[in-house]
Amino acid sequence: MADQLTYRDAGVDLDAAERAKNALKDLVASTRDRFTLSEVGAFGGLYQVPGGLSTPVLVSSADGVGTKLKLAFETRRHDTVGQCLVNHCVNDILVQGARALFFLDYLAAGEMDEAVVTEVVRGVAIACRENACALLGGETAQMPDFYAADEYDLAGFIVGIVDRDRVIDGSAISEGDVLVGLESSGLHTNGYTLARRIVFDVLGLGVDDEYPGTTRSVGEVMLSVHRSYAPIILPLLETGVPIHGLAHITGGGIPGNLPRILPKGLGASVDRNSWKVPATFQTLQDGGNVARGEMDRVFNMGIGMIAVLPEESVDAVRAAASDASVGSHVIGHTTAGEGVTYL
Repeated sequence: MADQLTYRDAGVDLDAAERAKNALKDLVASTRDRFTLSEVGAFGGLYQVPGGLSTPVLVSSADGVGTKLKLAFETRRHDTVGQCLVNHCVNDILVQGARALFFLDYLAAGEMDEAVVTEVVRGVAIACRENACALLGGETAQMPDFYAADEYDLAGFIVGIVDRDRVIDGSAISEGDVLVGLESSGLHTNGYTLARRIVFDVLGLGVDDEYPGTTRSVGEVMLSVHRSYAPIILPLLETGVPIHGLAHITGGGIPGNLPRILPKGLGASVDRNSWKVPATFQTLQDGGNVARGEMDRVFNMGIGMIAVLPEESVDAVRAAASDASVGSHVIGHTTAGEGVTYL
């Protein structure tokens, strides 16, 4: 008679999964707010839509961390990628004027390493608390035939809210509006396939080596947390500071993202000399002999969010950024035409 097979024999450890789920309860609970109605373990997360808005509109988005995860695997540091995921999603709905309500995460792994799962979700919970966003639920899946034993994938889903008459859709943008660029905290979550090729294959560096042009290690620089701009922008919107448009600078860089919010017939002129490109990006450009045009459309080049403003709003936005210890620069203006023109 053949031996009886179990799910664990096939590579899925249900006991480890249950232990991991129990270890996450306090992390998830730490993000609850007065509108959170469900507990960990429910089939669906329940969240009461807050009142106070005349015509509330829900805004949603989904994203992943991409090959930045490879750095987490190589450094064995797993707490920052969860923060990156949440902050990226927060920024994506922020550009339409929305504040985050709740977040869901999906973590699929080759095997259930309880310590790794806890660290990843710890990062998610940290960013949820910082963005006043409830971690309403999620899913952790073991897929041993799909992922290597020491690898995982991570995705997130966010829902936010904004009053319909305060949605930022770019329709208020006009020719001559000012572009204020808010500095990024590094590569954020884009361009890592090229960045890893340059740093590890071309330059021959390891994760513990010093990143050229900095005093930090390769691992530290490349795992820098994707910045959330909600603490800067949301208070301005709440006090009525006019902001005509917001562009989150992710994959595609400024040329690929700024035009997404510009009305038909309007383009933008961007002065490359208005801010200093951080060493993180200069090292990649020099080390990989990458053309500046290619750099511009792959990386954020030091600008993680662009606010399109009337002249009278510039000082308020820059002061709010300064109060949050985030650098800002007037980087250009809107023009007649299409696309982005660099000076």
